[in-house]
Amino acid sequence: MKKIQKGFTLIELMIVVAIIGILAAVAIPAYQDYVVKAKLSKVTSTVDPIKMSLAMFFQEQGSMPATADNWTSLGITAPVATTEVSSFSVTATTGAIVLTLRNIKTGIDTTTITMTPSTVSGQTAVIWTNTCTSTDTILKKYYNC
Repeated sequence: MKKIQKGFTLIELMIVVAIIGILAAVAIPAYQDYVVKAKLSKVTSTVDPIKMSLAMFFQEQGSMPATADNWTSLGITAPVATTEVSSFSVTATTGAIVLTLRNIKTGIDTTTITMTPSTVSGQTAVIWTNTCTSTDTILKKYYNC
């Protein structure tokens, strides 16, 4: 009489564990990058109203605000620090937005991003250029700095 197999062999189990290990080795770093990108997206969506207000101020007044951090002149309330941004500021006359990041990732935390507006003479369009103090590749690619 033949004996019927009632389970998996050791080699089959080892192959399954190896496949799961390979998938985890690929998936975990990708997931961590997505978490960082999601946090940077939150920073961008927090800063967008400030950028729009500065652009509108420039279009209406013909220059950037003369007083630094005069949020009411921009038509907005002062931004509150979030879990990802510890401080916001607007530089007088240039309109540059300076923010300091936190709670995103080691190597990005405490990074300062400066978003500087520029205009073309005779046009009302505002173009933003970003510079950052970090060398993190995800941050540099996300903000193109």
